[in-house]
Amino acid sequence: MGLEDNSNISSSAYSYGKNGKGGNNSTSLNSNQDDFMMLTKQLIEVRNILKTVNQNCSALQLPSIVVIGSQSSGKSSVLEAIVGHEFLPKGNNMVTRRPIELTLVHTPNAEEEYGEFPEIGINNVTDFTQIQRTLSDLNMSVSESECISTDPIELKIYSPTVPDLTLIDLPGYIQVINRKQPPILKRKIVELCDRYIVEPNIILAISSADVDLANSEALTHSRKVDPYGKRTIGVITKMDLVDPEKGVDLLINNDYPLELGYVGMVCKPPGKSGFSRQLSLTQKSDQYFRSNPIFHQPDVQVGLTALKKRLTTILEENMGQNLYGIVDAVQNELEEVRYQYKVQYNDRHITAESYTADIMDTLKHQFKEFSNNFGKAEVREEIQNMLEEKIMEICKELYYDDPKVAAFPSLCLKDLVWKSKVDMSSAALTKSGIGRATTQLVVDIVLDELREIASKEPFTYHESTCDKIIDFSSKLLKKKFHTTVDQVENTIKPLKFEVECTDLEWERGKERAINLVDRHIQESQKKLQDIRSQVGRRKLRTAVKYLRHQNQKKINSHKPVTPTPTPKKEETKPSDETLIPEQLSTSLDNLEEEEEAQILKKEMTKPRQYNPILIEKAKEAMELRKEIAVLKGRAAALRSRQCSGSNGKSCCPEAFLSVISQKLANSAVMFIQIELLNEFMFQFPREVDNKLYYDLSREQVNQFACENPTIRRHIELQKRKDALELVMDKLVYLVRRQNELIRRKELNSK
Repeated sequence: MGLEDNSNISSSAYSYGKNGKGGNNSTSLNSNQDDFMMLTKQLIEVRNILKTVNQNCSALQLPSIVVIGSQSSGKSSVLEAIVGHEFLPKGNNMVTRRPIELTLVHTPNAEEEYGEFPEIGINNVTDFTQIQRTLSDLNMSVSESECISTDPIELKIYSPTVPDLTLIDLPGYIQVINRKQPPILKRKIVELCDRYIVEPNIILAISSADVDLANSEALTHSRKVDPYGKRTIGVITKMDLVDPEKGVDLLINNDYPLELGYVGMVCKPPGKSGFSRQLSLTQKSDQYFRSNPIFHQPDVQVGLTALKKRLTTILEENMGQNLYGIVDAVQNELEEVRYQYKVQYNDRHITAESYTADIMDTLKHQFKEFSNNFGKAEVREEIQNMLEEKIMEICKELYYDDPKVAAFPSLCLKDLVWKSKVDMSSAALTKSGIGRATTQLVVDIVLDELREIASKEPFTYHESTCDKIIDFSSKLLKKKFHTTVDQVENTIKPLKFEVECTDLEWERGKERAINLVDRHIQESQKKLQDIRSQVGRRKLRTAVKYLRHQNQKKINSHKPVTPTPTPKKEETKPSDETLIPEQLSTSLDNLEEEEEAQILKKEMTKPRQYNPILIEKAKEAMELRKEIAVLKGRAAALRSRQCSGSNGKSCCPEAFLSVISQKLANSAVMFIQIELLNEFMFQFPREVDNKLYYDLSREQVNQFACENPTIRRHIELQKRKDALELVMDKLVYLVRRQNELIRRKELNSK
């Protein structure tokens, strides 16, 4: 092949024949050229799809052109010349720290050139300086201590002046490591390049003409994996630095032959980075090679256009050779994926959008069940339970903790102090902020129910979404919170001054009061039993007696001293045999008490015998016993004739407060239901749709669905199947088209 016409790359990049002219066969060549371009473009698309379904399986890989070479060999200049723009990072230190997977897409009818970084979502970058800065930033994200990263940078460039190629730019080999570079850098670069120059990839080995090819790092490493040079194409740069005769010898190269041959290039002059690639390399190459007729030999390939044409031809040939093998591999993989999809998911199709919609429907359905089961009756019951606990707190403070509570049933109608306490207890209940307390209670119940729903599958996989649910639910409830509080407080205001009570209301209130007191007796008895089980009956009894003894000592220390009475003549104790059963029982109890007293006396003489935990448990048990005794007395009083009517409210505060609590609950539930719950139950499903579905982008929906590992595996297998089916369709078409091309060539040859 002779010297190519490099003056117009866009028109001659795909030309065939000497001097870029087709002669009499131009029509046939143009047809073949179109077929050739179509096949390469389609196979590159297939390759990119296969990368998404299996990056580690070599059987599902089509070849790429891997660019290797020493630093300063002109590797970057060659790549930039092919693209037609400066776009690779520049710098004194090592700036290429990650592989750059460069896909060139020929767009013959487009007027604009632009680049894309698919993995990071940067599209339509028309400023190649910006592409250069982005590549530099992505490379510099690898720390100097890490040296090299195997994580590739994907870059696609669309232009009418580039051929359809897939190129992989790797860090340049280095001979000497400077002080700023770690010792393992050289080894890491070699290991990274070795990963990419394996089959079926094509090796583009860059060497400088002014360096002996015997010392070329690119050729040395390519020979290790491709000893016969069947998939290595050599590029010799800086041809203007050697004599033309020596340059031709390098290109013909009988000493280091490559089956794919060599292409000669002239790189831009050092330091002139402002030159565009078209001017500095293409025109300089044209001028140099035209001025030296020795390069016009048929077996010598020089110039950028020759390189582009050679690369596209080699890539197309290699892809064509691998076409039938990749068809078989894709077919086998597709059958396996279809089998897994059938067995695991019964061919059930799912998308991120459908899963997201289903889970939102599940949320709304569960919330609807809750709203149906949380009506006025349930709200009233919750409020009543809260108010009953408040009643017990008031009674404990005003009645049960009073030392004279034992005499209360006989004094409640006579003593003015006890009569006044019923009004105090009523005020303490009605003026305790019922509006805020009841509204907050309902808000807490609703939010707790939503948290309960979110604690179950599949919501457990979507923590951030659950947080969003609680967040917008809280905001919805907060909007109506203060209005509801004010409405409830305004409604119960009359009850703060006077409460009228009918006989029926009194009977119901007394019944609830009896049940309330009985329930607290049972709870206190259970607590006491738990303490006995934890500590032990005997230890607890001994500790209680110890505390009583200590309390008695304190009391005695404050009593005035009185004369010691003359002791009476000691009576002779009868023997156990002469005692009647009742006396015998009493005697045995006395003996047990005396025995425990002796034990207690011994225990008290021992220092630090009772640890603080035991003493605290004994104090708690004493309080519980006292509380049980008081509550049993109150339960008996509520069941007595004294509490048969509302005229005995001063003697039966529990019943009277229960009547008030029922009135408060009935008033509160009405406005909580109207002002708060009805509005929330209406708005919640709509907020779920707006906040958790319609406001999400496609990427956010995919991210949401993939948070569930089961769904993620389903979608990934489904995407894999769809991608393989798409690849298979394309490959079947390409095989048919390839067979047609072969038949056409055979006919033309005849």
